[in-house]
Amino acid sequence: MKFFNKIFLISGISVMLLSCTGELDVQPEGTPTEASFWKTENDLITGANAMYKPLFDGEFYGRGLFWFINASDDMVTGRAKSEADNAKNFSSNYIAAGDLETQWNKRFNVIGVANRVIRNVDNIQTSQATKNKYLGEALFMSSRMYFELAYSYGNEKAGIPIIDRSKDPDPNPIPRAANVMENYTYIVNDLKRAAELLPTQAELPAKDYGRPHKAAAWALLAKVYLFMKDWKNAEFWANEVMTKGNRALLGNFADVFKAENNYSSEYIWSIPGTPKFTAWGSILPGVMLENKGWGEYNGWGYFQPTKELFDEYETGDLRRSATILKIGDKFTFNGKERTYASSNSLTGYQFNKYMDAFKYQLNSGHVSANGDYPCTDLSVPIMRYAEVILIKAEAMLMQGKSADQEINMIRVRAGLTPKNGCTMADLKHERRCELAGEWADRHRDLVRWGDAQAAYAKPLHGINGQVVWAARNFNPAVHNVWAVPQAEIVNSHGIIKQNEGW
Repeated sequence: MKFFNKIFLISGISVMLLSCTGELDVQPEGTPTEASFWKTENDLITGANAMYKPLFDGEFYGRGLFWFINASDDMVTGRAKSEADNAKNFSSNYIAAGDLETQWNKRFNVIGVANRVIRNVDNIQTSQATKNKYLGEALFMSSRMYFELAYSYGNEKAGIPIIDRSKDPDPNPIPRAANVMENYTYIVNDLKRAAELLPTQAELPAKDYGRPHKAAAWALLAKVYLFMKDWKNAEFWANEVMTKGNRALLGNFADVFKAENNYSSEYIWSIPGTPKFTAWGSILPGVMLENKGWGEYNGWGYFQPTKELFDEYETGDLRRSATILKIGDKFTFNGKERTYASSNSLTGYQFNKYMDAFKYQLNSGHVSANGDYPCTDLSVPIMRYAEVILIKAEAMLMQGKSADQEINMIRVRAGLTPKNGCTMADLKHERRCELAGEWADRHRDLVRWGDAQAAYAKPLHGINGQVVWAARNFNPAVHNVWAVPQAEIVNSHGIIKQNEGW
């Protein structure tokens, strides 16, 4: 965890890097130039560390794009928040409002820092091994940001802008790529190079845990190829993780979401939490906690599971109780056993995946003392090994191959009997049950499978069968992507165009 603590101690030139990270920004007068900065190994480390600080913003991996995941049939918005409600209802009224307006720029800021590392790494006086490590990190971080932007905002009609990293930052607006496949091709090329350069997780010293590693690049490659519908390559790269990545499922599903297993064999890539020192990390655990934490903590009460998700689990599926708390369930909070009840939940359920840190006394250091930034010591997974297995399974099924072995790896861990002759329906079921409430993104799954229109035409229900969210009108021709933030269109003077229909 030391690496992440050091991020916040960076001074001097890194202030410039963090305050002027957008590749379209004009450099402030008097600020050190790239030519005067990128000289020493310490400069390289400082510059590379600056890629990570924006990720700890509460609206990056805490809520942020999770408002888009919230559109799925797995959850509803637990508190009144108009922009979130409008996004869930696919209403253009969410455009130019609040947190979602900043997501595009936040990710391009990280790309901007990564591009500076990539552009200047050869100028550094250090060993080739050190250069390779940080170059690999920059390529990975750029790829992760481009991917999140591409699948959120890009389709066959328009992609997202690709920054020419070989040049100094250009103050002129950059048009969108012709289509999202152009973005995906760019991403996979970078990721393949990153995978060659990055160390394995085992080669990282403990102080560097959380930095990208080789298996993380392979796993992201597999997911990008899945979105490209390149099933052969998705299978190949997922298999690289499974055969060469030194990864394995933990024996107990619930253990994945305990801080002591932050960097276990199931780890791929996460957002670390550091509540004891800085109160930095993903605020998602606190965002999903009961609003005001039963009078004991500042939970925010968003993202509540639906009866549809609860009912998706088979009898005997160990994942259900580990994923969802329902009214009447026993659980531990602030060192005391409680019976789950809620004055906040519209559905009568709460996500349980991120609750482990709250079982301890709240002053024990597992939970941020600052309830306005309710992170915990759990490193919230952005991608984990179980998803890689399911990516391989899906890619194999789409090629007409058997995926029984892969799907049953997931089922057996969940306490379920193996299946024979698994189909895409089985894959969709396991993906939903395994990854509910995670950054894997159920909404995007429904969109890419072509299932969103039918799923969203049905209302969502609470524990007693009451309707908690009305049926929605999802138009696949429009809502297969989200609206480009209005600020980006205005600031580009119309060079960046809005997605059709929004």
